Amino acid sequence: MREVDLQVITDTIREMCIEVNHNLSPDMKKALDDATNKEESELGKKILGQLQENLVIAKEEMIPICQDTGMAVIFIEIGQDVHFVNGNLEDAINEGVRRGYVDGYLRKSVVDDPVIRNNTKDNTPAVIHYSIVPGENVKITLAPKGFGSENMSKVYMLKPADGIEGIKASIISAVKDAGPNACPPIVVGVGVGGTFEKCAIMSKKALTREVGVHSEIPYVKDLEIEMLEKINELGIGPGGLGGKVTALAVNVETYPTHIAGMPMAVNICCHVNRHIVREV
Repeated sequence: MREVDLQVITDTIREMCIEVNHNLSPDMKKALDDATNKEESELGKKILGQLQENLVIAKEEMIPICQDTGMAVIFIEIGQDVHFVNGNLEDAINEGVRRGYVDGYLRKSVVDDPVIRNNTKDNTPAVIHYSIVPGENVKITLAPKGFGSENMSKVYMLKPADGIEGIKASIISAVKDAGPNACPPIVVGVGVGGTFEKCAIMSKKALTREVGVHSEIPYVKDLEIEMLEKINELGIGPGGLGGKVTALAVNVETYPTHIAGMPMAVNICCHVNRHIVREV
């Protein structure tokens, strides 16, 4: 049994919040570089160049890469041989988010009630997804999610007879409906299977997969490649002003489901697609 002091969790998440909001992850930086080379539209190239310039300024002057510093979404994998000491895990996670957003001078965008809507003034609480895994380590994935793109996401309760063509049509429909509102070029996370809520969580987790890494399931890999090509044929382009590069990646996750249904969700993220991973 390994003991983990919850102060370590708090300190780690604080640092992650600040880091991920000021520096684009290496996989996303490479994807944007590749997109700039691929884009054929003169206006599209100009927009991608402006996005690249923004990243340089953000890093050099410690300014957030996007003014919407998101709602903190955390996936935490806990080794079954870990014992947390000195507090409560959920409190420690939220304290890390609070300190990160306050100390990092990041925009506080969370309200305490969906109807009353008083700002919590520290960007808490986070949305936390827990899983228990073998071992004695703790893996934390933080993905702050801005709501320009979040608002463009969809859940579809497909019928089994809709098959893979129904999945493809739903992905394209979601991207078309999003248009320029999701700040393209985008990353598209897709979850297929499970239940109503499971597919939505999978689509969010799919966004944290490294861009350029495909599913190990052959038909899913083929689906990811085909959907990226089809999305980039839509002509939405960078900033929604036309061009060849509408999406940087399509990541699909699947899970067993009931014989009577085929739930699926499409979670869209903007060009920064913030995600960061740490192990403690």
